[in-house]
Amino acid sequence: MTPALGVCYYPEHWPEAGWERDAASMAEVGIRIVRIGEFAWSRLEPTPGDLQFDWLIRAMDVLGRHGLKVVFGTPTATPPRWMIDKHPDMLAVDARGQRKGFGSRRHYDFSHLGYRAECQRIVKLLADAIGQHPALSGWQTDNEYGCHGTTYSYSPAALSGFRLWLEQRYGTIEALNEAWGNVFWSMEYNRFDQIELPNLLVCEAAPAHDLDFRRYASDQVAAFNKVQFDILKQARPDLPVIHNFMSRYTEFDHYDVAETLDIASWDSYPLGHLATSNEPDEVKRLYLRQGDPDNAAFHHDLYRTVGHGRWWIMEQQPGPVNWGIFNPDPLPGMARLWAWEAFAHGAEVVSYFRWRQAPFAQEQMHAGLLRPDSEPAPAYHEATQVAEELRATGLAGIAAKGRVGIVFDYQSEWAWEIQPQARGFTHGAHVRAIYAAFRKHGVDIDILSPHTKSFAGYDIVAIPALFAWNETLRTAIAEFEGHLLIGPRSGSKTENFSIPAALGPDLPQNLLAAKVIRVDSVDPQLEVEVKGGGGSVHHWRERIETTAEVVIEDAENWPVLLSQGKLFYLAASGSKALVQRVVDYLIAEADLPTLALPAGVRCRVRDGMRVYVNYGAGPATLTPAADETGYVLGGVDMPAAGVTLARLATAG
Repeated sequence: MTPALGVCYYPEHWPEAGWERDAASMAEVGIRIVRIGEFAWSRLEPTPGDLQFDWLIRAMDVLGRHGLKVVFGTPTATPPRWMIDKHPDMLAVDARGQRKGFGSRRHYDFSHLGYRAECQRIVKLLADAIGQHPALSGWQTDNEYGCHGTTYSYSPAALSGFRLWLEQRYGTIEALNEAWGNVFWSMEYNRFDQIELPNLLVCEAAPAHDLDFRRYASDQVAAFNKVQFDILKQARPDLPVIHNFMSRYTEFDHYDVAETLDIASWDSYPLGHLATSNEPDEVKRLYLRQGDPDNAAFHHDLYRTVGHGRWWIMEQQPGPVNWGIFNPDPLPGMARLWAWEAFAHGAEVVSYFRWRQAPFAQEQMHAGLLRPDSEPAPAYHEATQVAEELRATGLAGIAAKGRVGIVFDYQSEWAWEIQPQARGFTHGAHVRAIYAAFRKHGVDIDILSPHTKSFAGYDIVAIPALFAWNETLRTAIAEFEGHLLIGPRSGSKTENFSIPAALGPDLPQNLLAAKVIRVDSVDPQLEVEVKGGGGSVHHWRERIETTAEVVIEDAENWPVLLSQGKLFYLAASGSKALVQRVVDYLIAEADLPTLALPAGVRCRVRDGMRVYVNYGAGPATLTPAADETGYVLGGVDMPAAGVTLARLATAG
């Protein structure tokens, strides 16, 4: 697919007399896709059964006349006030037992079957009303599932749903007691209807209890999405169904939800995400106006996998946002850079949020392509430039397959939130650290599902901090002929959150003759130097009983990196320098080609072109790679926020 630009538009916010002018200006910028509708339920159905779809159809007519294609967002993220009167128990309940109220958005409980039926009804009515409109080119289900911490609800609806889910999963109460280890603390149940939700307890729930509740909650999100997907595909089998996920949001399993999606998308706000992240202060200062140089790219690669190869940016930051502690103005050129980086990673569409800055309500401080007075904001001109450059360069095709694969697993995120053992120990932090270390060398990376059947075609695969093995992964590991990096803590639990009989990492001895016999987790301020230089161990380290080769050890003679053939086990977490040393060692062992990138510069290959982006606050100079034959856009001298496209000798 030829990449396209899009924008999010809210015709219900503006006088109808201005729609034509807006549509003409969008087309003039080079926008081809317009998302509408996802927050409009109160205007589509002001009172129960009073359907007001005429204005929506007129808005789609206007957009279509200007050659714009519409993605319609189902309005189920913002049920109108009368819906609460009809279903007062549909509001979610937080972990403290307090009901969440009406007055913002996402005010519903995924477990509430009455609200799910209301969503089914309105989606069916809308599919019938606009499904054949000539401007319609796709659907978005709901909006940002789980945003504002709304995946988990501790309501009566969730309790009854959870009990039924457990009975279906375990069959007998005896099986559940065994799986959860309920003999501990005399927690054994006699019946499923005795089980409560894992909140408002004296101290922590059994970890398997908490994990199963998260699995249940995730399944409710997937079931909620499937209801809409089935209706929309029945109405128009030819149109894609999309959902817009988020950055660093892991409360539900996105792989499962995407089983009923055609395309995954996500909402990219690099400055907002950096400001609200747990990145060190020096990183936040260095990239204040550019965003973390690896965070957006990581999510591009993640959602490419979630979407089975197809993905979009549904909302791209165009300027200052409104929801950070501080909301800086992007460095000039970043709205262009972010779009080009997304296209380099295989995006089909980059859609800016939003067309015009709203002068009212909660997001009035969130910039758009237009100012509130309808004059162009800086990103208007940058979007126009991107559209012109897309036409000039002829970028098409797909992102190249990576040389490195890294497994990312949502259940591992839940498990280490439940039982971190060391405050701040997370699966995602280990994945992102390894991802960034490879990316600094210009290596193309794919994020892999924990259900990947084969690692064939990769030079290196990393499986960091994985909670528990499944049989699919075990088979992929056993059959892999490349270099494999596992750990720390990987395979240290069973699916039911118990320590395996063989201890972690619970791999066959012919693959790795090692077992973790002791864990040391200490305050990360207390660091242990690594022998030979190259960083320090902190936060987590493992005492290993092994016959494998010790490649790296710390100053106290604890193993840091083990090697058995092409399988490597990382037994500690530590500084960025340590992660970089381990990654550099693997790159050398696998003889993986790398690039000499200036600090702050990153790249990705798509359609036979290598796209360089400069996240640095100052200029950078590229060293041309041996496989490059010339420049399609830019050159070796890159300004801050610069973009360079190099043509490759062979497509890759």
